[in-house]
Amino acid sequence: MPGLKPGMTNLKAFAGIFAMHDIKWIRDNVEAFDRAMERRQKPPVERAALVMKLLALDEQRRAVITKLELAQARRNAASKEIGEAKKNKDNATAERLMAEVNELKTGIPAMEAEEKQVSDELQKALAEIPNLPLDEVPDGKDEHDNVEHHVFGAKRDYAFTPKQHFELGEALGFMDFETAAKLSGARFVVLKSGLARLERALGQFMLDLHTTEHGYTEINPPLLVRDEAMFGTAQLPKFEDDQFWAIGGEAFALHADADALKQGRLGLIPTAEVPLTNLVRESIVEEAELPMRLTACTPCFRAEAGAAGRDTRGMIRQHQFTKVELVSITTPEQSKAEHERMLSCAEEVLRRLDLHYRVITLCTGDLGFASQKTYDIEVWLPGQGMFREISSCSVCGDFQARRMNARFRTKQDRKVAPVHTLNGSGVAVGRALVAVMETYQQADGSIAVPDALAPYMGGIKKIEKIERAA
Repeated sequence: MPGLKPGMTNLKAFAGIFAMHDIKWIRDNVEAFDRAMERRQKPPVERAALVMKLLALDEQRRAVITKLELAQARRNAASKEIGEAKKNKDNATAERLMAEVNELKTGIPAMEAEEKQVSDELQKALAEIPNLPLDEVPDGKDEHDNVEHHVFGAKRDYAFTPKQHFELGEALGFMDFETAAKLSGARFVVLKSGLARLERALGQFMLDLHTTEHGYTEINPPLLVRDEAMFGTAQLPKFEDDQFWAIGGEAFALHADADALKQGRLGLIPTAEVPLTNLVRESIVEEAELPMRLTACTPCFRAEAGAAGRDTRGMIRQHQFTKVELVSITTPEQSKAEHERMLSCAEEVLRRLDLHYRVITLCTGDLGFASQKTYDIEVWLPGQGMFREISSCSVCGDFQARRMNARFRTKQDRKVAPVHTLNGSGVAVGRALVAVMETYQQADGSIAVPDALAPYMGGIKKIEKIERAA
């Protein structure tokens, strides 16, 4: 919406309800917390200021709570004493006690307001702190310090100079960026004929693989979600400018100010991770139901606010793209093993397509905001002559669960605790299309169809230019 500057207007609606980080743990483990922030590349001055702010707010909040509880207890005790005084016909004592109760009743709302204000301020500060990296995550400043985990396959030899996907697609007449720009602007594409079918085949192939062989349950989720859902998976508050927002017509007609507008807005999902993970928000699931493995193939929408000048040609960085998402909800004991399992499920997609790729362990400086540990899968693109990310598999621990108030009840002692969440691409369909086009390109500019996609292509073995009759 022109002129509407996003901001964390709705944070107070839910940030004060759920704890993003355990402030008690931070209070009791200041050095460990500071070390985690250091590994997250936070400078010393910023770390010191953050710790001071958190501890001061926590101390203030606990002091207000103690004062409030004492006042409430005294009010209740004095109320009982009034009854006793009246019973004993001690009117002077009864009147004195009634005056005290009235004074307490007047002061308690102010204390409650102070407690809410301090708690909201503390929760807002906690909401802006990234997840703490696992010990095994390599230290590093940025992507240059990421560590190669393993490699699959090898680069193919071509008897010609491989072209990039957009060169191939435009020559075939099946990839149209110019018309897409007329419809929607930059970073959109119109796929046609064989390439449109190939992209659809890739999505169907991935869903079938994950549901029939990997044990994931297919979900068809909403593509528009509330702020609370975005907050739960940590797109808010940090990445608000990266989202596309839809403002309801009624909300726009009734309200002139931006804050009021946001009360009626919905966000277009940047990934199906958002609705899939939020399926367990504000709920308690039984341990027997875990691990819960979910998958969806959806359009995804990203404003790419920080991508100016990057990948301006082709389909690598689009505002709208299709992705198959994998989400797991597990117990704390299962989450690390589930992370390795999720990685292998995503890898299997590329193995079946016989695409050359490598797996990278992200360092602390390149780790996503909500992640404890992340593996990136980078596929080799012969036309570009480089590896490009096609999947990112992350374990988030209880970070998202705390933001969503998502919990499970243990089998043995029936205790309730936060679940652990994981998410990964299984894989990005648009980038898989790019990889297939560049890997399977032929000297004449046609694209051979990988064997794994044959059942989805209706007998088409090669995508080639359609010659029009004269």
